[in-house]
Amino acid sequence: MTEARRDELDAIDPGWCPVWDTGWQRCFRLTQNLLQDGGDLPVAASKVIVRGEDLGRWVAAQRLGRERLLPAQQWLLDNVLGIETVGDAERPMKRTQDDMWALNLRAAPQYHAREGHLRVSRKHVERVETEAGLAGHQTGPDGAVVVKLGVWIDNVRKRAEQRRTDLDHLGMRR
Repeated sequence: MTEARRDELDAIDPGWCPVWDTGWQRCFRLTQNLLQDGGDLPVAASKVIVRGEDLGRWVAAQRLGRERLLPAQQWLLDNVLGIETVGDAERPMKRTQDDMWALNLRAAPQYHAREGHLRVSRKHVERVETEAGLAGHQTGPDGAVVVKLGVWIDNVRKRAEQRRTDLDHLGMRR
């Protein structure tokens, strides 16, 4: 970057940093301006959109991804915007593919027992009663875990077909 370009950027924003992501800096300034104009810190995605930037989504990402930021950026979030990091209790649990497979396998027989088949529409959502081991999964208002059973069954069928075809092309016998 030329010295003239750096001078122009410094004139626009003295806090500008050439090593930081420009999108991060843009959202930081937009959020700072929002707060200075008397607005509240956005906490939910899609609620506060400024100049095409979803500031609620950006704030949430800063709370969850604090460890990926440089110390100076962390300081700015804490001291200029008042964005606190997410505590361990608030951090979403990461689910393994095995966890998701097991949850879907709990939903399928439940649907089959009720309906007598597994011809599930792609849009169907099954609710599975929660247990202590299902923490971190999306739950509905009744506390049951929400399972997109139709999508899962459709995807499993398509992938199984493709995998069989791939193995057949390699000459593998069933």
